[in-house]
Amino acid sequence: MKKLINAPATVLAESLDGFAAAHADIVTLGPERKFVRRAALTPGKVALVSGGGSGHEPLHAGFVGFGMLDAACPGQVFTSPTPDQMIAAAEAVDGGAGILFIVKNYEGDVMNFDMAAEMAGRDIVKIVTDDDVAVETSTYSTGRRGVAGTLIVEKIVGAAAEAGTGLADLAALGRRVNGQTRSMGVALTSCTVPAAGTPTFTLGEDEMEMGVGIHGEPGRRRVKLAPADAIADEMVAAIAGDIGGTGDAILLVNGFGGTPSMELYVMFNAARARLERRGIKVTRALVGNYVTSLEMAGCSLTVTLLDGEIARLWDAPVQTAALRWAM
Repeated sequence: MKKLINAPATVLAESLDGFAAAHADIVTLGPERKFVRRAALTPGKVALVSGGGSGHEPLHAGFVGFGMLDAACPGQVFTSPTPDQMIAAAEAVDGGAGILFIVKNYEGDVMNFDMAAEMAGRDIVKIVTDDDVAVETSTYSTGRRGVAGTLIVEKIVGAAAEAGTGLADLAALGRRVNGQTRSMGVALTSCTVPAAGTPTFTLGEDEMEMGVGIHGEPGRRRVKLAPADAIADEMVAAIAGDIGGTGDAILLVNGFGGTPSMELYVMFNAARARLERRGIKVTRALVGNYVTSLEMAGCSLTVTLLDGEIARLWDAPVQTAALRWAM
């Protein structure tokens, strides 16, 4: 195992210290590193809190800031954060208008966020993202997994919260965006969890895993490596066949951490053409490493069908460590 770390036991703490120092104008680190929150909070705004296992950076801490999250709770690598982290985060960012938990559909995440909502004694509503079309259940989840579509939900709901939208309406919006979002991934290599020291799974030099999960969970099937166009054919067919609509859309091509930008743009080009042949016109685009799986090579495609409100909220200004643009 070759990694730029001091020790597996300290990698998360040291990474969080470095992240907070590098982006001190945007975020601050909570006591005992239980959460990352905005450096400047907005009183009277619904607070958005998310989180999950580390190893998927910049998700979620990288999306804390103006126009997105108010706080994020980092668990150990590929392990859900604990309820006490979520309660501490909720207490730290509660501006008096309620709190929205945005939770990926993994059993540990859902269970712990539910426990935190019950124990916190605050006005908390939860929404769950489940955009992965690859499989209906997996090692980590009951029902579809929440993957890169979580970024889309966090951005759109975050913009609405910034504009003063209330808690119930934000929850309804988040569920609507999640319902209009589908994703699928492909892995070319495994990743190595630092504490394990060995690859999570093994792929031959001529193999790929279609429909892989962001923790390296198995997908639909293991197949021979194919050209980018053929990979895009299968992924787009699965997404478009499930999303049940046409029209304008966001296309997110998300790298898993080990694939160069050159290859991600090849996949964007292939996916965009195939979506548009199916009546889905890509009018918003995002390409890069946003919801990673340590150093796994591969990518996911995420499609969100747009309407006027969702497009406006996607375009709204955002300033976080990992995502930022102005009008």
